[in-house]
Amino acid sequence: MANRTVIIAGATGLVGREILRGLLADPAIDHVHVLGRRAPPVVSPKLTAHVVDFAALPSLPSADELYLALGTTIKTAGSQAAFRAIDHDANLAIAKAALASGTRRVGLVSAMGADATSRIFYSRVKGELENDLTALPFAGLVIARPSLLVGARAELGQPSRPGEDWGARLSRLLGVLIPPNYKPIKAADVAAALLAAVPSATGTMVLLSGAMRR
Repeated sequence: MANRTVIIAGATGLVGREILRGLLADPAIDHVHVLGRRAPPVVSPKLTAHVVDFAALPSLPSADELYLALGTTIKTAGSQAAFRAIDHDANLAIAKAALASGTRRVGLVSAMGADATSRIFYSRVKGELENDLTALPFAGLVIARPSLLVGARAELGQPSRPGEDWGARLSRLLGVLIPPNYKPIKAADVAAALLAAVPSATGTMVLLSGAMRR
């Protein structure tokens, strides 16, 4: 599994940042191509940043793996349509472009409750993306479905999310009474689970939040 080249989209986000850290620290990784609307604040001889328009992607470099950590919130995006354009359309476009360039395996940061039939718009979009990626002929697809994420959003210039803050407090209060899949999870744990599973993935694998917690 040495001498691998990978692509990552969303490397400036909470989980994406941790995935990027893991990739750059892995001696088996020769090169990391980062796709984003801005370059990450990281310098490494392994890293090549590609500032792109997700609605008009260029051809992507050949790679062994793709990590999709691109996402937003409806509040930040400004509308449901704008949210869908990022969380569904952009991720799917990147996956198709990577597949066309020869990429064989992909890891996706999805969300707990993702379901294409859900009445909840957020969960429905996440589920639709999962289904659309499953339909693509990748050799391996790993879908991570984390619960509420724990991480330093302020370091990324992101506002705190009240739901995540309340979830972390509730988890501390109720402890073992909360099922593992519903407890908040560290972004670093999600990243580590994907980095461990994607390189040798075959078929479709879903990682639930409880299984990813360390």
